[in-house]
Amino acid sequence: MKNICILLFTAFFFVACQQKIKPDDISKINGYWEIEKVTFDKGKDKEYGINENFDFFQIKNNKGIRKKVMPQFDGTFLVNDAFENVVVRFTDDKAFLDYSTPYMKWSEEIISLTAEELVLLNKQKTVYHYKKTAAINLLGDGKTTK
Repeated sequence: MKNICILLFTAFFFVACQQKIKPDDISKINGYWEIEKVTFDKGKDKEYGINENFDFFQIKNNKGIRKKVMPQFDGTFLVNDAFENVVVRFTDDKAFLDYSTPYMKWSEEIISLTAEELVLLNKQKTVYHYKKTAAINLLGDGKTTK
């Protein structure tokens, strides 16, 4: 009985402490994000050290794009014409990113969003943990990257 009470209390604690994403928070998504870790449904984690690609979000008035970009040593990014349309949707005190391309549509729930961290949950119960990042300049030429 004691174990059941502890389990119920713990479950209630995590549900009650879940961040509520507000419309004003969405602007924090804009910019470059690097994936740190993926947690799969079975509880296994995949850690990422160095990433060759970043996700770039640009959202205004709850609509925008997500694009994969490749950072270069001089602080620039390699990009192509591929992108996903993104629409932010609020339902039942939850926030979702609805993606679409000419080939498919899917959604991810925003679990946590701060200026430095983004956590997304997809339909397969896979959790993606991102950290905010910026351009990298390893050339040491003293130039400021944009």
